[in-house]
Order: sequence, then C-alpha cells, then structure tokens
Amino acid sequence: MPTEFSTITFDNYASLVAAGFVLIIGRKLVKNISFLNKYSIPEAVAGGLLAAFIITVIRKFAHYDIVFNVQSLQDTLMFMFFATVGLNADLRKLANGGDKLVIFVIAILGLLILQNILGISLASLLGLDPHIGLLAGSITLSGGHATANSWGNIFSSEFKITGATEIAVASATFGLVMGGLIGGPVARFLVTRTKTPEGVPDDKQQPLGFEKPQDPRPISTRSFTESIILIAICLSVGYYLSSAIGPYFKLPPFVTILFTGVLLSNLLALTGIYTVIEKSISILGNVSLSFFLAMALMRLRLWEIADLALPMLIILAAQGMLMAFYAIFVTFRVMGKNYDAAVLSAGHCGFGLGATPTAIANMQAVTKVYGPSHMAFFIVPMVGAFLIDILNALIIKLSIFAIALFS
Repeated sequence: MPTEFSTITFDNYASLVAAGFVLIIGRKLVKNISFLNKYSIPEAVAGGLLAAFIITVIRKFAHYDIVFNVQSLQDTLMFMFFATVGLNADLRKLANGGDKLVIFVIAILGLLILQNILGISLASLLGLDPHIGLLAGSITLSGGHATANSWGNIFSSEFKITGATEIAVASATFGLVMGGLIGGPVARFLVTRTKTPEGVPDDKQQPLGFEKPQDPRPISTRSFTESIILIAICLSVGYYLSSAIGPYFKLPPFVTILFTGVLLSNLLALTGIYTVIEKSISILGNVSLSFFLAMALMRLRLWEIADLALPMLIILAAQGMLMAFYAIFVTFRVMGKNYDAAVLSAGHCGFGLGATPTAIANMQAVTKVYGPSHMAFFIVPMVGAFLIDILNALIIKLSIFAIALFS
C-alpha cells in the first residue's frame, strides 16, 4: 500500500526566508568545515544540499512532503541573473578575447559529443534502449532541467520511452548536484599545477562582475535604482522577444533576456547616453544568483535520484567521471594550462553537468580562495547561457539520427 504524505506548502515569502537561512547555513558550513573550504564547495550548494537532505529525511520518516511554491520567484531570480550577465558584457572585450572564446566553444562541443556517445554506449551495454542513454547524456547534463523536460516529453511520445520525463528530470537533478560538488576539487587540483599555485600574483585588483561577491563594492542609491530599471527593461524586452520569435525559432526567455542586456549596455556605451554601473549590476546579479541557487537546491527531490534504477546510476556516475577527466585533461590544457584555465575548468564542470548559475557559483568559490580571473568570468556566462543551448540542440538531433541509423 503506497505511503500517504501530508503536504506542508511554503509560499513565496516563506520560501524566500527559507532560502535566506540556507545561504546563512551554507556560509557557516563552508567556513567551519575544512573539507568544504579546502575544496571550494559553493555556499549555496552546501546549504542547499543539507536542506534537501533534511527534507528527504522528513519525507521518509515523518511522511511530510515539504513543497516550496516558489517557481515564479525562482524563475524571476534566474532571469535577473542573466540580465545582469548581459548588462556586464562588453563586446569590445569579446573582440579582444575572441580566440579564447572560440577554443572554449570547441572544447564544449567535444564534451557534448562524448556525453552522448558514453550515454548511448553504456545504455546499450546494460540492455537499455539507447534513447535512455541519450537522456542521461547532454540532454539533461549540459542541457539542465528545462531541456530535460522538453526532450522527456518528446521521448515519451515519439519513442515510447516509459517514464522518460521522470528519468530526464532525475538525471538533470543528479547532474546539478554533481556539477556543484566536483568543480571546486577539480579547480584545486589544477591550480596547484599551474605556474602560480597560490593564485594569480596580483590579487589587489578590483573584482569585476561576479568575481568575489563577498568583497564590498561602493554604490549609491541612484546607481542601484538605475540598475534595477535596466534589469526591468531587459526582463520586459526579453520576454517580448521570446514570445515574438517563438513561432519561428523557439528560445527560452533567459537567452533573449541576456541578449537584450548585451545590446542595451553596449548601445548605451556606444552612443554615450549612459554608462552601466558595473558595481551595482554585479551586486544585484550576485544576490539573484545566490537566492536562485539556494531555492533550486533546497527544492531538489533527492529521493528521485535514489529511485533511479542501477543501470541509470551507473551511466550518470560514469558521466560525472567523464566531466572531471575532461575538465582536467582537455579543458584545462586547451585553455592554456594556467590559473584562468583552472577557473574555466571549474565553470565547465558546473554547466557541463548542471547549469550556468552552478558554473558561476563554482568559479566564485575558487576565486574567493585563489584570486580573480577576469577571463573566466567573461567567457563562461556568455557561452554557458547562450551558445551551449544552440550547440546542444544540434548534437542531440545528430545523436538521435545516429541511433536510428545504427539500430
């Protein structure tokens, strides 16, 4: 007889309070537990996973299902974060660092291909439908929960995969957890093998964008207000663009919001009408990122991972190992084998298994200890938020074709 659960629902305000406690507890955990501090585990990841574990225990033994009714607020925070990424993007820097950006995109493309090859191959060896292996590949890992939901529905209807959506969402959850856990250890391993093992030589420079969010940044009420107005413009225009082009080319709102931010900030700078106040934008972005991650992680349904069949867990564990080895032996090497490359590798672990916010949190945890990396914080948000979705869609289509061709 199935267990009956009593539901406790937290509304937006209560969930926001809970997320605040998650962040405070996460900060205390990282500060006082040497392992977490040593291996640069993000505060939101530490606190969020603890909250998710406690909720799982309560569900298991007390039969209470705790629900955070906060999806709209969580989405808004994510959109605000991507708006600040766009507003902080300087296209002149893009022109100067274009070669590194291209190399990083190629490295990402290689991982997408390997994730699907590994997933399909292991699924076939374990007697599963190869499409299930694809669900445990780039669809859910590099794609995240939104891509997992979309393709899960497609696999259910077109390929008759029973429980495809549930498998996809659980796989994406596994990836989000794993991506937040391995980025710091990978970066620490790599930093000690660079020419500047203690971090960059000059850590006195002013942090930019999302670097070192705990450092004080002087702002005024006026600059803060103007920054909120700019973010609101990005959200409004981005939503409109996403809806307008949806019938012809479907893009998630966060992509069009980020793109709006890039165009807005650079057009304002080019015309001389207004200069975006980076300090205010970065504070708003860091706050949005922290609360978004705390909410996302405390809402994790860890029992869905536990319910995955052993073959799926084997595939996902192998994907975690692939990401770690790829970051160490490919991403780090092709990006220059220096400190910037180590931080980029931590970021790649974040969105290669989870999502762009996880990538930023990974890099913040690393730069908090070792020093800033302007290049990493410039490249990862742009690639992880925009280009990876386009590349992933292409690789998924080719992988489905390959399954049909060799089946």
